[in-house]
This record gives sequence, C-alpha cells and structure tokens, in this order.
Amino acid sequence: MIEVKGLSKRFGTTQVLTDINAVFQKGKVNQIIGKSGSGKSVLAKCIVGLHVPEEGQVLYEGRSFHDMDRDEKKLIRQEIGMLFQGSALFDSLTVLQNVLFPLQMFATMSKSEMEDRAHTCLKRVNILEKDHLFPAELSGGMQKRVGIARAIAMNPKYLFCDEPNSGLDPQTSIVIDDLIKEITEEFGTTTIVITHDMNSVMETGENIIFIHHGRKWWEGGKDDLLNSDNKELNEFIFAGGLMRQVKKAMTGRS
Repeated sequence: MIEVKGLSKRFGTTQVLTDINAVFQKGKVNQIIGKSGSGKSVLAKCIVGLHVPEEGQVLYEGRSFHDMDRDEKKLIRQEIGMLFQGSALFDSLTVLQNVLFPLQMFATMSKSEMEDRAHTCLKRVNILEKDHLFPAELSGGMQKRVGIARAIAMNPKYLFCDEPNSGLDPQTSIVIDDLIKEITEEFGTTTIVITHDMNSVMETGENIIFIHHGRKWWEGGKDDLLNSDNKELNEFIFAGGLMRQVKKAMTGRS
C-alpha cells in the first residue's frame, strides 16, 4: 500500500499540486486520470521520488519515503517496477538483455539465476519466443509486453505504468490491460496506472483518482464513474461522446 498525505508541489511560483491525499491499495489496479497538465504525472513522480514535494508525505507501507536516508530510499526503489509510456527499451539490446538489465544492476543472483528469472518474466507475458530479437523488430504491443516483463523482473511490490496503452490499437490495449490486471492480482502488487484511456478505466479501474487543476477532485471505482454528478469529471470522461454511449447502454437512459 502507498499513502499520500497532504502532498503539495510547485515549480518556482507555479503551484502544480495542492494538498493531495490518497491511498493506493495493494493487489488492485489504482488509476490516476485527468486532463493533460492536470498534475497527474507530477504526482506519480513525487510518489517514486523523482520530485521532492514542498509539503506532505509519501508512505510506503507506513514508511515515509522522504524521511528515509539514501540507503533506505535505494531499497524502496528496488521494490518499484516501471512501465514507461514509450516502453523505453534499449534499442541496442535484445529482448532478453532488456529484461536482464535491472537484474544485472540490482539483483544478487548468479548469471544463470538471472537468465532463468528473465525467461520466467518473458514467458509470463507470452513473448518468450522473441527473446533474441531487438526492439525495432517488434510491434508496439510486443514492446509493451517486454516493458512489462522488465518491470516485474525484480518481483516488485509496487508497479507504476505511465500511459500503458499509448499508441496501441484497441485490441492490443485490451491485452495489455489484462496483463497488468493479472500480474497485479497474481503478485499482489500495488499498481498505479496513469491513463487517458477511458476504455481501460472501465475495464480495470478498481480505485480511480481524478486530478483537476492539481487537486484531487474525485475518487471512486469504475462503477461510480457512470453515476457521478461531478461536473468536471463528467466533462472529462464524456469527451467525444464515447463514455456517454457506454453510460446509455449500461443504464438504459437517453
């Protein structure tokens, strides 16, 4: 579990986040949604320690990250897996070498144990047969699978996914959503997903936080979205009419 208490962040005179309070639950897909520029990515970076907030705390299982010394923070970072928006694979490394990278950096295993772990992760995301290929030889969906395999290589307690469906077709997006949900449940991770994809939210969103102008504006589950009377949230989720059609189909109302 990760808890954020009274977190505020500014850059110069620009206030980006104000008094954010949130609990991200273990074994669930926790989602942060909001318009571009709302502050959701800054919030995620504060949680993983890439930004230092001016006020507030980030607690990992009750331990304040920003009060830890350097060695303690390093241990927490080794418990975090990251899936980046563009997959962020190393072009000059094969699929297997990409997944091995965090193990070689941080794990205290023999070479054979590292390779076994990497193969296990690739098998888990159904891409083991591609282990000899380079990222440029893979489709976008396959690259995301490799990114997930690398993110879980260290068996993380916490998994952060930044726009995991960005650039993917709807069918591949469903595959990636299912993988993230299955891995979250299987390993009991605290998973935080930053997303604009409302289809993904409706499929996997168990604990959803809506950020609006740097403040937590709404919180709930995917079923609560359809019945919310929050004006700003409705404007966001019904943009383009897609979610309005979903609501009409599920509620039978015009």
